[in-house]
Amino acid sequence: MRAGRAPSPLRHCTLLAGLAVALSAHQAGAQDASPDPVTLDRVQVTSARLQAVAAFDVPASLSTITLDGSAATPGVSVSEALGGVPGLAARERQNFAQDTQLSIRGFGARSTFGVRGLRLYADGIPATMPDGQGQVSHFSLAGAERIEVLRGPFSALHGNSSGGVVQIWSADGVDPTQGHAQASAGRDDSRVLSASVRGAGDVFGGALAASRFDTDGWRDHSAARRTSLNAKLHADLPGGGRVQLVGNHFDAPDAQDPLGLTAEQVRDDPRQATAVARQYDTRKSARQDQLGLRLEQPLGGGHALEAMAYAGRREIEQFLSVPVGAQSNPLSSGGVIDLDNDYGGLDLRWRWAGSLAGRTLEFTAGANADRQRQHRRGYENFVGDTLGVRGALRRDERNRVQNLDQYAQAWWQFAPRWSLLAGVRHSDVRFRSRDGYVATGNPDDSGRVDYGETTPVVGLTFAPHDDWRLYASAGRGFETPTFNELGYRADGGAGLAFDLLPATSTNVELGTKWRNARGVRLEAALFRADTDDELAVARNVGGRSSYRNVGSARREGAELAALLPLGTDWSLALAATWLDARFRDAFPICTGAGCTDPTVQVPAGTPIPGTARRQASARLQWQPGDWRFAFEAVGVGRIGVDDTGSEQAPGHVVAHADAARTWNTGHGRWRAFVRVDNVFDRAHIGSVIVNEGNGRYYEPAPGRGVLLGLRWDWQAGMD
Repeated sequence: MRAGRAPSPLRHCTLLAGLAVALSAHQAGAQDASPDPVTLDRVQVTSARLQAVAAFDVPASLSTITLDGSAATPGVSVSEALGGVPGLAARERQNFAQDTQLSIRGFGARSTFGVRGLRLYADGIPATMPDGQGQVSHFSLAGAERIEVLRGPFSALHGNSSGGVVQIWSADGVDPTQGHAQASAGRDDSRVLSASVRGAGDVFGGALAASRFDTDGWRDHSAARRTSLNAKLHADLPGGGRVQLVGNHFDAPDAQDPLGLTAEQVRDDPRQATAVARQYDTRKSARQDQLGLRLEQPLGGGHALEAMAYAGRREIEQFLSVPVGAQSNPLSSGGVIDLDNDYGGLDLRWRWAGSLAGRTLEFTAGANADRQRQHRRGYENFVGDTLGVRGALRRDERNRVQNLDQYAQAWWQFAPRWSLLAGVRHSDVRFRSRDGYVATGNPDDSGRVDYGETTPVVGLTFAPHDDWRLYASAGRGFETPTFNELGYRADGGAGLAFDLLPATSTNVELGTKWRNARGVRLEAALFRADTDDELAVARNVGGRSSYRNVGSARREGAELAALLPLGTDWSLALAATWLDARFRDAFPICTGAGCTDPTVQVPAGTPIPGTARRQASARLQWQPGDWRFAFEAVGVGRIGVDDTGSEQAPGHVVAHADAARTWNTGHGRWRAFVRVDNVFDRAHIGSVIVNEGNGRYYEPAPGRGVLLGLRWDWQAGMD
């Protein structure tokens, strides 16, 4: 690595090893002072596709966030729960017409809408389509039990666009029946109502959850409403099996989009909406319904069968601010997107838990197939002189993408203190497009392209002590372009960009995990991902982005997470990330309006936009009796907004505080809470729109705000 840049990985390894040795020595002393043994939690590591192996023993960075209803948050966005996960950036945009921005170790950072480059699941059902585009808007926090975040090489076992994995799991039905109701209100007339109920009998059980969110929006022209429903029903089968039916509904009509701001507009008034947002009444409506069926059935002798089938439909209507003049181009697809997505899939796997050479072995093999049928129409966003209404048809195509994957994985504890986790996945992804809009100057754009990739991964874990793990892992990953990225050619010509190649990555990770009987937890990791055929924006014209492969890129860094009990009532949680994400090859791009011949050179070594070099968070909590008080601080470094590095969103540190009081009564438990966000009223940028063609890169975050809430948890049979 060049002088003046980040310390070498070898130096980081030495520091991590020294820290782990020191902590192990401290833990040994603590164990002498305390006879209490450490109990290992044998939880299913679903993100790593393991069942009988504790997360502590997996050679990967895996975080589990428990959602027990104690958080002093509204429960609207998944970003509320992800702030303390190292390596992950979850940026709430104050724009509910767009999804939360998620990236892991720099993967997914370039996405301007939705979630890109990551695999998402809700109750085991993919929320990422076969083309790699995903969304978390339908993730229901009202009835959720936990969120799992998997980072590093083993993410590749989930297939296309596996820069990281985020899974949300809703709670199961239980006996006795229990539930909750919660209401909260905050700034800008934001209101949230949620409720859940869970029950189970000898055979059948279920859980239902619902929430409703309304807001006038912190920025002008940003009002929104969201309604979500989630149901999870189960039936126990003979032999220890279980079948589950999961359904959810999400509806967000006419969420206003204030668009991004330029740096000058942010200085002027960070709460304003861009003028064209009002002019064209930019807005988005989203509706999604889906069902999933999961079967788990032990077969005896350590064998088990797991099967999953799902189907759903997502409808999008979005009004953009594409200028009327830009739509005079015969290749323009207009300024209104009308998108219907029908999707579904199957997953079948066999699992065996036994022994090899007298040592514990868990083996899994399976296959999955997913299909997405997309009817994409585009309309002009004007009729005569009236703007912001649906006009003439300008695009009509039917797209289909499907994948067929096969995978196998084995975990083997081949020695008392050593274990091996290895896996391989082969993926075939096929894109088809049939153009139904052929006109003068706009020829038939139908076409097809196929991608295939094999992604092996391997990890080794060493346990120098019962409560200390060292591990190393390596693997390959790949990321196909999505249909949105295939939608427009970089040369401005007709047809889809079927010349794009998938990006392929080589990932390595070194890490350590440690804990003691007093509840201290420490995890640290070094990582590097080298990508070939990296995808990046080639040009922005008429409100549309086109992409190209730009050579190689590198994402490397270090993560640290710690949980430190500070006595009976105090605790401190820390998370820190250092990330150096850069293009390693120079490449040309277009920057001027209407440009089709790229002449501006992005030099090698330019930081990948949308990534922060440093990110850290700390939460200090005091819980005396029925009270709880907490203070949080979150710091983020500067974030580049485009490939050339022409501008950066300034770094910032923001503090939050919350307090809660609990009352246990004969009719359940009541909890009142108050939260103050941005305690010191710091002006800062919450998220950026990478490579925004008009220079409106910035989405400001709100100033100081207060949230008040009341929650009731009840259980059947209480006096």
